[in-house]
Amino acid sequence: MSTILLLFSSNVFMTFAWYGHLKYGHDWPLWKAILVSWSIALLEYCLAVPANRLGYAHFSGFQLKIIQEVITIVVFIGFAIFFLKEKLAWNYLVAFAFLGVAAFFAFAFKATSPAV
Repeated sequence: MSTILLLFSSNVFMTFAWYGHLKYGHDWPLWKAILVSWSIALLEYCLAVPANRLGYAHFSGFQLKIIQEVITIVVFIGFAIFFLKEKLAWNYLVAFAFLGVAAFFAFAFKATSPAV
């Protein structure tokens, strides 16, 4: 559970780092947007690295990445609706549902270990 909470928290920071300047940073020079974004992203890395280290004891690398992508979508939906004030269209919901199906397949079946 700590892996999920750390990944969720890290994704909140990364979403603001990547997309937060779209709402308020239009008057900023590009170098300032990059500097502010990298400052926020540093906090994201401080959460994502421990999340992946802890998670690798329970999940495969593939599963960690899929968990991270699903969390990213969930965080971004909230961000786009509440911060950017964008509408969630039906085609985005269908795309997100397909990502949910991908996550299902990643966890529903036991993967075979590669021969060493």
